[in-house]
Amino acid sequence: MNWLAVARRRQVALVITVAIFVVLALLPLIAHWLPGERYVLGLLSRVMIFAIAAVSLDLILGFGGLVSFGHAAFIGLGAYAVGILAAHGITDAAIVLPAALAVCALFAAATGYVAVRTRGVYFIMITLAFGQMAYYTATSLAQYGGDDGMRLDHRSTFFGVPLFADSLSFYYAVFVILLLAYLFTRMLVASRFGRVLRATRENAVRTETLGFHVNAVRLVAYVIAGMMAGVAGFLLANHILFVNPAYMSWQRSGELIVMVVLGGVGTLHGAVIGSLAYLLIEEALSTFIEHWKVIFGPLLVLIVLFARGGLLALLGGDRRD
Repeated sequence: MNWLAVARRRQVALVITVAIFVVLALLPLIAHWLPGERYVLGLLSRVMIFAIAAVSLDLILGFGGLVSFGHAAFIGLGAYAVGILAAHGITDAAIVLPAALAVCALFAAATGYVAVRTRGVYFIMITLAFGQMAYYTATSLAQYGGDDGMRLDHRSTFFGVPLFADSLSFYYAVFVILLLAYLFTRMLVASRFGRVLRATRENAVRTETLGFHVNAVRLVAYVIAGMMAGVAGFLLANHILFVNPAYMSWQRSGELIVMVVLGGVGTLHGAVIGSLAYLLIEEALSTFIEHWKVIFGPLLVLIVLFARGGLLALLGGDRRD
C-alpha cells in the first residue's frame, strides 16, 4: 500500500511538473492578447530566472543537506561578470557566459573547499560570511558603480546576433535555460553521483566508511550549484539591464531558501513551484497594499506550519525525488 501511495504521488508530481512547463511555454500566446503583455513577460521571465537559482540551491540543500546562506553571491557574480565586461565593451554571450561560469566556479571551489568541512549551523554561518565578503567587495568597486550599482546599455548578443533584443525572445531563452537546468539537475540527482550525495545527507559517516570522499562529493555539488546560480545572475543582468550589490545580500539568499522550502525541499519541481508562488504572491500583494510584508510574512509561516512538505505536498505530489 505504501508503495502504491509513493507511486501515485510521483505520478502527480510528474503531471504537475509537465503542466508547469507547458503553461510557461504557452503563456506568451495568452499574454499577446492582454494589454500588459510586456509587463507579464517581464514578470514571468524574472520568476523563471529565480527558479533556476532555486533549483540550483535545492541540489545542495534538498539532496546534500547543505543550507547555504550565501547562495545569492553566485547570482551577483554572474551579474557582475556581465556588467564589468560590458563596461569594457565585451557584450557577446559567447565570452560573457563562460566568464560568468568560470568566476562562479572559482569562487565556489575556493569557498566551498572550506565550507564543506563544516556541518550544520557552522556551514550556514561560513557561507553567510563568504556571501557578505562578496557583497562588500562589490560595494567597494567604485569604478563599476559601487553601492549604487551600474546600468547596462543593452543586452548581450550571441556572436553578434541580438537574440535577447525583445521581451518575447528573451522570455523563451530563459524558459529553455530553465528547462535544461531542471533536466540536467534531475539527471544528476538520479545518477550515481546523486545517490552518493543523498547518502551524505542521510549518514555522512557511513558513506565515508563505504569508500566515498564525502567532502569531495559535497564540493562538486556546491560548485555545480554555484555555476547554475551564476547563469541566473547572467540572465538577471540582461533582464533588468542593471547590476547591483544587493543581488548578493544575505536577504536574497534567505529568499531563495524560502522559495525552496515553500515549494518542497528535495523536490526539484518544488523549487520551481516555490519560486512561482513566492514571486507572484509578492507581486500581487505589493500591488494592492503598501505594507505587503505584514501580510506576506505570516502567510509564509502558515504555509510552512501546515504544509510540512511545501506546496507540492498540498497538491498531492511526492515530497522527495
